[in-house]
Amino acid sequence: MKIGYIRVSTEEQNTVRQETLMEELGVDEIYIDKASGKNSERPQLKKMMQFVRRGDVVIVESISRFARNTKDLLNLIEDLSAKDVTFISKKEAIDTTTPSGKFMLTIFGAVAELEREYILQRQREGIEIAKKQGKYKGRPSAVHDISKETIKKWQSGKITAAKAIKELGVSKSTFYRWIKLLPKIEKNP
Repeated sequence: MKIGYIRVSTEEQNTVRQETLMEELGVDEIYIDKASGKNSERPQLKKMMQFVRRGDVVIVESISRFARNTKDLLNLIEDLSAKDVTFISKKEAIDTTTPSGKFMLTIFGAVAELEREYILQRQREGIEIAKKQGKYKGRPSAVHDISKETIKKWQSGKITAAKAIKELGVSKSTFYRWIKLLPKIEKNP
């Protein structure tokens, strides 16, 4: 059985390109995750790994869609191999039924991980530069003046916690987290 695995990083991203490829390849079953590939804790990936059996072929558009670091990639491939399942990555033309395919898989996996590390490093460097220039101050506090007023009404007993939560349009846990943050925020406006 041909099994396709598709991944995009966010709910907003489109899977059509990868789905079209899977259709062209005659894939029988498709598993789609809309989640970061930073680790292998993805619901559809887990479901697929449980589903595959001897003689199946797992096909991905590219290695980066399957795993973002070499360790996860090699662990996943090892799990597939233990079940006698073949892995194919179309973009890198990798087929794990051949020794050269297995070797290239390791090389491409390491390169993909290195590329991700470079991106993260450049991002950190950019943030540091922006901070020094005063252009980056981090994530703004979610507790704004309107929220402070509502919380003060609750603290003075003018409204109930349930009314304050409804008025603010936040969850119960967010409301109580804001209450803990409020004294710190008011000291450092």
